[in-house]
Amino acid sequence: MKLKLFLLLLLLPVFVSAKSYLASPIPLPKTYMQDLDPYVCDEECLKEELQKGYIFSFLAHSPTKLDNKELNEQRLLNLSLFNIGAPISTDKLKIAIIIPYKIIGRYAASTTNSVFAYLLTKNRAFDIKTFNIDSQDKDVLSKTIHEIENEGFYYAIAPLTKDGVDTVIGIDPQINIFFPTVNKDDVVSSSNYLYFGGIDYKAQTNLLLKEAVSPLVVFKDKSILADRLSKYAEDKYLHKDIDSTGFEQADPQSRKVFTFSIDKSSTNLKDELFENKDVQYGSFLTNTPVVKTGMIMSQLTLYDVNETNVLSTQINYDPLILSMTQFQDRENMIIANSISKNNNIIIETNSLLSNDIVYDWINYATTVGIDYFFNLITNVPREYPLQMVDHQIIYPITLVKPSYARFRTYKSGEK
Repeated sequence: MKLKLFLLLLLLPVFVSAKSYLASPIPLPKTYMQDLDPYVCDEECLKEELQKGYIFSFLAHSPTKLDNKELNEQRLLNLSLFNIGAPISTDKLKIAIIIPYKIIGRYAASTTNSVFAYLLTKNRAFDIKTFNIDSQDKDVLSKTIHEIENEGFYYAIAPLTKDGVDTVIGIDPQINIFFPTVNKDDVVSSSNYLYFGGIDYKAQTNLLLKEAVSPLVVFKDKSILADRLSKYAEDKYLHKDIDSTGFEQADPQSRKVFTFSIDKSSTNLKDELFENKDVQYGSFLTNTPVVKTGMIMSQLTLYDVNETNVLSTQINYDPLILSMTQFQDRENMIIANSISKNNNIIIETNSLLSNDIVYDWINYATTVGIDYFFNLITNVPREYPLQMVDHQIIYPITLVKPSYARFRTYKSGEK
């Protein structure tokens, strides 16, 4: 409890900074550990120091990388938490963050925190500067990019919408910019300076449709993403060959699709589900946020729809689905997930900033992006060695099921 209180006090300036979306220009004081012990501390000694809570003795006795993986993780985590100096190059990294704060809401803070947390774990001098913009108009973005260039920043993270990314592509900047929010498949870019980290929703949908049976029943909200994905799924299901995975796949000519658009305020789906024989035993694709998806699944049970399965993209890879639904409502659910690789030290450092990179895909993609840039700048091996193909991060996709208390891997065709 004392350690948690100490860490809270230590990181209080960070929380204040995050809320204002600005990183302080004043560097945190750095501590250096000196080993004054004349005796060698072996692996058992280091374990004992950790168990007793002698953190600084442990760090003093481990100035370089440890062979024991678990001990080395503890070493790196505590070096990061206490901002302790290490024998690493002191060349300062300069990272700009372009924040359209009126458009991305809470991600204005969380993407900044994701970059900050990652660089904090690297124990290296860095300079983060956020450039807040109130719109994604060409004049605003052009001026901002010009400012970034003039201030000597050559790498930037920009959580923009598709419209904003299209605008930047038209400007054709000569600095490296990573977009964690947009997949390159959704824009047209040939720039060698622009990188994309958005998840491939179409690839996720393709994999999910291999588990679908007719009729395919699509629920969507009024968002642009939901509308685009729903239209794509309908076209793909009705007109393309889909590999069978064990279910009785209908011939493409006889497949049926029913699409329901539901308002944000809708709480009852009686008109769509009650005694509707058209949707019985079908596959339900939910292009809706997690709360709305939970409501849909509970009403599938309420109105005895007897669905074969409920399919969803990354939108519903969220632990909230485990707490807000009964197991009987979600036991037939299958979710496509692209958050596959992670680093315990970076996860813990983010959690101290109340930042989630385990389930939040934009924060995760931001972390992957800053990791890629860190490798380009320093040549240090990447923590997230995901492929970069034609300037797009390629995320492996796995299917998972929300079980009783966690997400478990789903094997195609299982009942």
